[in-house]
Amino acid sequence: MRMETADEDLAQAARDGDRPAFAALVARHYDRIHALSFRLTGQRSEAEDLTQDICLALPAKLGSYRAEARFTTWLYRVTVNAAHDRRRRAASHARAAGGWGDWEVNRRAAMAEETQAQDWLTRTMRQLPPELRDTVALTLGEELSQKDAAEVLGVSEGTIAWRMSEVKKRLRTIARAEDML
Repeated sequence: MRMETADEDLAQAARDGDRPAFAALVARHYDRIHALSFRLTGQRSEAEDLTQDICLALPAKLGSYRAEARFTTWLYRVTVNAAHDRRRRAASHARAAGGWGDWEVNRRAAMAEETQAQDWLTRTMRQLPPELRDTVALTLGEELSQKDAAEVLGVSEGTIAWRMSEVKKRLRTIARAEDML
């Protein structure tokens, strides 16, 4: 039986310049990064771009990895931060390009992609504020415990519990407004 090298060991080796270790980490976690990116952005093309950006930045980011948390927790944090940075850049660009707010830019992009049949939950999740979307993406999408999601997002477990309660309320309100209940 072959023992698989732990993520934390691969990350430390990759940080020290071991290319095969880096390749193994990317191969092992690429789909995870992409799935979380999709949950955070709600758009396949955005998720693909974000995933590529993260993978390109990962060698430099590994310099900040200190093995104080599991590698996957650290990687989720890197992904969430990259998504936040991308949202801020889009909002800044939108303001410079004529005053459209972040919400309007995202809504227009979503409408263009709505030609494909996107399910109700994906559309609805885009209406939630980023902190609620991030929480749902980690707890439901990535199946992290509330404790682990709190660690990734840098908030308390109580905040995660409150956010999940808030998401449920908002989803019910949206569903009622769309006559889905």
